[in-house]
Amino acid sequence: MRYLVVIEQGEHSFGAYVPDLPGCVAVGDTREEVITSIQKAIEMHLEGMREDGLAIPHPSSAPEYVEVST
Repeated sequence: MRYLVVIEQGEHSFGAYVPDLPGCVAVGDTREEVITSIQKAIEMHLEGMREDGLAIPHPSSAPEYVEVST
């Protein structure tokens, strides 16, 4: 499965979260590091859901950009 991951650049690090998997987050010093970390976080999150007998949500989020005038 492919889940949408939102990556945010902070002042000193990067953060990532998965809209379809509430609570699944990761941080890293670089963009590459946070991508690797969120992949592992997703795998662990799904494994935990399976162990708890929870249904695995299908990816349903999609990106959309909206232009605004400034």
